[in-house]
Amino acid sequence: MLLIINNQTKQYKRSPFNLEELMDLELKGKTKGVAVALNNQVIPRDRWSDTLLADTDSILIITATQGG
Repeated sequence: MLLIINNQTKQYKRSPFNLEELMDLELKGKTKGVAVALNNQVIPRDRWSDTLLADTDSILIITATQGG
């Protein structure tokens, strides 16, 4: 499966899988303060597990940071 994550193309051997599994894989379980958009649509965290990914989906991962 080919996914575009934060404008970078990544190839995954396993497919299909859902958004929650991808976030665990990419962020190693550190999903606090994270927002995700799939194909330019924000996906609420409670929908990650039932949001299936398809080949060439575009995912934007936004992480909150502290600072001024």
